Amino acid sequence: GGTPDQVVALHEALENLEQEEPDATRLVELVTFGGFSVEQAGQLLEMSRTTAYRHWSYARAWIKTHIADEDCSSRK
Repeated sequence: GGTPDQVVALHEALENLEQEEPDATRLVELVTFGGFSVEQAGQLLEMSRTTAYRHWSYARAWIKTHIADEDCSSRK
């Protein structure tokens, strides 16, 4: 779900995240768009459960910050 602007912002955030953390990006894509749990996505990517959750937490925080920054800059 989400508005078109939110979808675009998420897509842009994922593109930027991929430059820094490609594994975290794959995990987010599988969970968000593939409907997998974090553990299932981690297994598909051959990560340990701990690594999968670390990537998930990092990516969620990174995306949240990135989208918040985009919202602030677009209001100026």
